[in-house]
Amino acid sequence: MRLTKLGHACVRLEKDGRTLVLDPGAFTEPEALDGADAVLITHEHFDHFVEDRLRRAAEADPALRIWTNGAVADQLTGLGEGRVHRVGHGDAFTVEGFEVEVHGEWHARIHPEIPLVGNVGFLVDGEVFHPGDALTVPEREVGTLLLPVHAPWSKLAEVVDYARAVGAARALALHDVMLSDIGLEGVQRFVGMLAEDVDYRRLTSGESVELG
Repeated sequence: MRLTKLGHACVRLEKDGRTLVLDPGAFTEPEALDGADAVLITHEHFDHFVEDRLRRAAEADPALRIWTNGAVADQLTGLGEGRVHRVGHGDAFTVEGFEVEVHGEWHARIHPEIPLVGNVGFLVDGEVFHPGDALTVPEREVGTLLLPVHAPWSKLAEVVDYARAVGAARALALHDVMLSDIGLEGVQRFVGMLAEDVDYRRLTSGESVELG
């Protein structure tokens, strides 16, 4: 399986000629959806989901299917029967040859005065876990954690402890568009020092890695 990072919170997974795209939001290149066979959306925030962009992709390709939580599905009505699938914690499904499990229910708390929204994480082929905007720990082994390294709802100590708790052999930085080059170097240094059992690295947008 080939993983390509495409800006902030989005990755493309390619296997056996099929392509799965996760969280192509506003800080992701629009071409991230080109050639996608299916799309997974963790939650409704604009940096993970842009309704108009996803609608255009779905209208251009009648075969494109979408899996997401209820709040996002409610915004995607009218695309046709069987095209948008609602999923929640504990669900499992197969899409385009990828085996997907759903973990988690809620977005991490940003502030007590900001209402929580739903958030689902996706574990693909038992290898890659995209938690969305949450620190959900799947109740099973994970090979590669897509680690949200910076957000209004997190701090570096929580990021390190989350990487340790998941226990993945590999962690790839995600959710990092708001960090400067100096900030990215700081995260690299501290995660590498404090989560020493994790092979941590950051892919630049468009960079790919082959997974097991």
